[in-house]
Amino acid sequence: MIPVSRPSMGKEELEAVGKVFETGWLGLGSTVLEFENKLKEYTGAKNAIAVTNGTAALHIALDGFGVGPGDEVIVPSLTFAATIQAILAVGATPVFCEVMPQTLNVDIKDVENRVTPRTKAIMPVHYCGNACDMDALLKIADARGIKIIEDAAHAFGTVYKGKKIGGFGHCACFSFDAIKNITCGEGGAVLLPDDAIAEKIRRKRVLGIDKDTWARYQNKRLWFYEVVDTGYRYHMSNINAAIGLVQFGKLDKFLARKREITKNYDAAFQNMASVLPLENDHENTAQFCYILRVVKERDAFMEFLKERGAATGVHYIPNHEQPVFKRFAKGPLPVTELLGAQICTLPLTPDMTDADVRTVVDAVTDFDKSRR
Repeated sequence: MIPVSRPSMGKEELEAVGKVFETGWLGLGSTVLEFENKLKEYTGAKNAIAVTNGTAALHIALDGFGVGPGDEVIVPSLTFAATIQAILAVGATPVFCEVMPQTLNVDIKDVENRVTPRTKAIMPVHYCGNACDMDALLKIADARGIKIIEDAAHAFGTVYKGKKIGGFGHCACFSFDAIKNITCGEGGAVLLPDDAIAEKIRRKRVLGIDKDTWARYQNKRLWFYEVVDTGYRYHMSNINAAIGLVQFGKLDKFLARKREITKNYDAAFQNMASVLPLENDHENTAQFCYILRVVKERDAFMEFLKERGAATGVHYIPNHEQPVFKRFAKGPLPVTELLGAQICTLPLTPDMTDADVRTVVDAVTDFDKSRR
């Protein structure tokens, strides 16, 4: 079975982890700092804070910007549950918005229509790695004193108008879990330009401990520290950072192969009656996953591909239809609901062979022919 996604790792990552073991310093340390510096160098971000995972990045970013009870966060319903859980974790209210059928990115007009005096943040999702219209979002936000906190879990390596996602805007949150464009095994990061908010987030990831105070006293009282803020145990470990640093060296190769496969898919599926590819900006997008819209009989389509040796998935079930989140829905979201019933994720990994790609293409082609 050709998997939808899987990590691409080898002996280099294992050797890097072994070197961390040899130091005896497994937690937050110099390897994490090196990884953060690499993030800044790659994206152009002023500040990078490495954390345990992408959900923690979203949560601690919202907290760092002071989003909390009584505040609203505009967010697409069509996203992973983590995006919504992060909003609820700070006590804020998710306000679900529509997405555009061509890209699955937020519908800018619908976002603007949902802004209220309680709106504290907008959390767009760069779906599949394709960048949202950041100029339009920042224009809406800056005119109203709202913060844009980007869920960039899919978009590490994506370029928007000549700038890397994470290197501009108010704040971008990344995930480095096992199947992202690069992996740390598990990990995430918050990238932002504001030094004061960045320092607040750094404290919060280590339980609100003031490291500067700790440093001031270290010559006299090595045991002394001060807890100056609320916080969490969200710091990345040297083990995870070591994996991520090796993966950085493979990123260009990963993205080039995924781009090649995506172009192949797009060309093959362009004129089919039963499926519709999304719009893909091949030159600027760091493609995380590949999604087709199956116009009808999605379940039959998925079963057909399974029988031909290709796994499929659904990214994602709309959150306003989920039992725990539906109380926040303010009426139907017809575009999202239609897309939620159509979208299907095909295999896309940098280790796929040309034969794997042909297997997937042939299976989709044969399904389409069977439905004419």
